[in-house]
Amino acid sequence: PIPEEIVELTGITDEMVKDCPTADQVIPAFLEFARDAVLVAHNASFDMGFIQHRAASMGMTVKNKVLDTLAITRRLFPRLKTHKLSAVAQHLEIDMERAHRAVDDALVTAKIFLKCLKDLEREKENTAQGGGRNALLKETLNRLRSYHVTILAKDQQGLEDLYRLVSSSHLEYFHKTPRIPKSLLLEKRRGLLIGSACEAGELYRGILSGKSDSELEEIASFYDYLEIQPVGNNLFMVESGRLSGVGDIQKANRRVYEIGKKLGIPVVATGDVHFINPRDMVFRKVILAGKGFQDADSQAPLFLHTTSEMLEEFKYLGEDAAKEVVIDNPKAINEKIGQLIPVPLETYPPTIEGAEQQLEKLTWQRAQALYGSPLPRIVEDRLKRELKSIIGNGYAVLYIAAQKLVSKSNEDGYLVGSRGSVGSSLVATMSGITEVNPLPPHYLCGGCKYSEFIEDGSIGSGADLPNKTCPECGAPLGKHGFDIPFEVFMGFEGDKEPDIDLNFSGEYQARAHRFAEELFGKTKVFRAGTISTLADKTAYGFVKGYLEERNLTVHNAEVNRLVKGCAGIKKTTGQHPGGVMIVPRDMDIHKFTPVQRPADDPNSDVITTHFDYHALSGRLLKLDILGHDDPTMLKMLHKLTGKNPTEIPLDDQRTMQLFSSTESLGIKPEDIECPVGSLGIPEFGTKFVRQMLQDTKPTTMAELIRISGLSHGTDVWINNAQQVIQEGIATLKEVISTRDDIFLFLIKKGMDPKNAFRIMERVRKGKGLTDGDVEDMRRVGTPDWFIESCNKIKYMFPKAHAVAYVTMAFRIAYYKVHYPLAFYAAYFTVRADEFDAQLIVAGRDRVAKTIREYESRRNNLTQKEKSLLTILEVAREMYCRGFGFMPVDLYKSDAREFLIVGEKLLPPLSALQGLGGNAAGSIVEAKKERPFISVEDLQERARISRAIIDILREHGCLDSLPESNQISLF
Repeated sequence: PIPEEIVELTGITDEMVKDCPTADQVIPAFLEFARDAVLVAHNASFDMGFIQHRAASMGMTVKNKVLDTLAITRRLFPRLKTHKLSAVAQHLEIDMERAHRAVDDALVTAKIFLKCLKDLEREKENTAQGGGRNALLKETLNRLRSYHVTILAKDQQGLEDLYRLVSSSHLEYFHKTPRIPKSLLLEKRRGLLIGSACEAGELYRGILSGKSDSELEEIASFYDYLEIQPVGNNLFMVESGRLSGVGDIQKANRRVYEIGKKLGIPVVATGDVHFINPRDMVFRKVILAGKGFQDADSQAPLFLHTTSEMLEEFKYLGEDAAKEVVIDNPKAINEKIGQLIPVPLETYPPTIEGAEQQLEKLTWQRAQALYGSPLPRIVEDRLKRELKSIIGNGYAVLYIAAQKLVSKSNEDGYLVGSRGSVGSSLVATMSGITEVNPLPPHYLCGGCKYSEFIEDGSIGSGADLPNKTCPECGAPLGKHGFDIPFEVFMGFEGDKEPDIDLNFSGEYQARAHRFAEELFGKTKVFRAGTISTLADKTAYGFVKGYLEERNLTVHNAEVNRLVKGCAGIKKTTGQHPGGVMIVPRDMDIHKFTPVQRPADDPNSDVITTHFDYHALSGRLLKLDILGHDDPTMLKMLHKLTGKNPTEIPLDDQRTMQLFSSTESLGIKPEDIECPVGSLGIPEFGTKFVRQMLQDTKPTTMAELIRISGLSHGTDVWINNAQQVIQEGIATLKEVISTRDDIFLFLIKKGMDPKNAFRIMERVRKGKGLTDGDVEDMRRVGTPDWFIESCNKIKYMFPKAHAVAYVTMAFRIAYYKVHYPLAFYAAYFTVRADEFDAQLIVAGRDRVAKTIREYESRRNNLTQKEKSLLTILEVAREMYCRGFGFMPVDLYKSDAREFLIVGEKLLPPLSALQGLGGNAAGSIVEAKKERPFISVEDLQERARISRAIIDILREHGCLDSLPESNQISLF
């Protein structure tokens, strides 16, 4: 009988076909009629599957070529929601009176095919040349059915070709998933072994769809080995009704084995392994349920089977055949594969011609220009030692690349801040990469080059030296040096790969990346790829959701086991915020990694490494070209005030007062509910660091640097240094604040430098001290509190990083004290997207009220509210200092920058919540042409939406404009 669902779908009943010819009568007659004609069908694989299966049961073979109008219409009419026969017929205006009737459907299919032929002919003429043909090919490939395939690399060249295939699958042929055209696989197959994969493979699908022996053999002949898998892998097809039982699965596997034997292609038993042990299946269930899969509990047993388990699985093939597919053939394939290295073991730095000579020349010239000739012994010795390590280990190119990037940014008007330990290198300072001077604190005369170094550790920063005149020429002496050892940057032996991190203005970052491409070649620079994994919190949410949906109750230990099993799996791919990997000019990226777009976003023009950049560390050079607000803010402050940030004195006392009181702001602590004036100052404006400032009351640059180090470390301040200071055991100057403190302290105590460096490295990585370390430290008189502090620390900031951050922060603080409106204009401009003009322009009382409301529920604020709270605190402070805000003005406001108007700030259009920078820019460009005559004129010329018009109207920006361009004469 005809199944009920088929009767419902087609309207054809048993009664209607009871006197019709049988398939055994019709199939031979049809094949005789068709002979060698090309058959045209809609969804051909469905119809042909039945015909081929029935023909095979009668000992007949269907050899006709087939054209599928389903594939053709998908290609020609991609915007149709569905490509069912009726939908296509309607689209092409073809009458279709009755569906699911053989003659009627065939006639409609023929008409569709004839119309499609005409469309294809026209398209062929339009795309006969160049890129059009490539676009057509790509779109056609996107419409083709895809199959799974297994690819093994036999040798190193094969591995590189495999990487190329992976890159092409992501960059050129990505369609929902990465795909590879069969023609490309053929082109690259010399060093590869290609397997027929699982039930989603071409061969298995062919068997299930009833393809003929000759067709299956033609399919199989493409592969180097054929795969069969345990029955459990494919039981889902029995559950879905696609196969009638286990016997059908075994029959399909036998068919693969027979084809392999006939063609001389090895057949291999594979597992399609997704997890190691059967008990791990639950982790996959939890993850799939968390991602919304309805069939998450219907898991195939895709665990790693043992040899005996696999032999048991395939015993239905016979003992010898089972041994052949489980043991002999896998072993034979393994023997074809050589020793492969996924990523080269050596380092491959890029080249810049003459980098070594350039670096030496830059360094010595700058040093002599500053310190005179001959150089002071301490300067000369350090430069010689550093240059020997840098050039001797092949890192000169990294320095020169960084120097060129910084120099270009400076030329274009943007300062560059350094991160990490690069400020530990005097060569980096002298070559212009960083402003941080790592020499001991010293005086230096800009005129006669007199210098005087303080090497006893009594002064932590040159900026804290008392003012002094030159004993040689009477000029005021400059004050420099932060006392930072080079070892922190390149290791005790000077052979550790340097990591140069640079903070460019966020506005300039993209230009810096393009300049890197100019330096090394566009095809040699790739964004550093990242792989993000499932976090513990997310995994916990998945586990709780899984258990609750199924009304399961388990002990906490089991919850923890499930969370641990799910956490850490790959979630998505991305890109490092500023890191780029540089490939040598004479090498190809595919020697190291495939490439792709971040998160497989087809609209992204960014290309990243397919492997996480950590896997390439030490093999390829990584440049960190990061974006940061501070350089952007300093550029704007320079423009507004005319005061060059590099000329700001780092010992300005009014600026220093900002970090311990509100006196230099001219307001009282109760006005802003804060005893210090560091609101809005990078690194020192957060509630946590403001509390540190209250606890420590810093008065010197060295103390600010220590606070920066303490605030960025893990378990360095809380329950550690804070407690030591509060109990009066040690002072802020004495506690451990940065990793460098440990190294320098132990050396001053008389410890061997190499031993001191080793202890510093253990502590900064959170490994604690060994019994031997403690014994060595006590031997040189290290106090117990220092040893205890070392054992508590989990991570430590490098001093050079703290110096760079504090230098930037102090400069910005200087403008806050001496150029207040310029400071607030720059501060709010950098954060214009988060600024709420309607709220803040309403006045001081409204701002203060909102702050109190937010503070009352601080622990439950959204991320947006947290960001706004900080802005509100700075706005309240600005009001308290006697300044104010003007309402946004359609004509006077800038698109993105806050403007100073008298003693007030005029917010930009983008400060209106929901308006955005693009719409604001369009409005400003339109108003430059001529004034708007109406709201209608504004919307048309600025090309903005009705929603933007509503925002402008809500804020009173359109009060003076009529709605329409029309003018009434009466």
